[in-house]
Amino acid sequence: MAMNDISSHEHVWIFHGQGTQFASAVFASTDDGLAWAARHRVTGILSRYPVGDGCYDIAVREGQFRPSKDHHGTPEHIARFGPGPHHVHITDGATD
Repeated sequence: MAMNDISSHEHVWIFHGQGTQFASAVFASTDDGLAWAARHRVTGILSRYPVGDGCYDIAVREGQFRPSKDHHGTPEHIARFGPGPHHVHITDGATD
């Protein structure tokens, strides 16, 4: 299930626990993140994030997202913009 070579961007995998405001862990690979999640039996999402640029900027630049509404590109929209489809749902330390 490793998704380490999805794009040419350097990236990390960040775990965000269900119902939490802040991320609680960062990993160099999905395997490391999944092992940590299993060890601690946590529930949440392990997502791939680019290093050195924002998810919104990369998605627009690479044609993965095309702004089409007035609120697209606003500070609020960019701050909420997620990492896209590269994530793993985890429940009690196991992938869903």
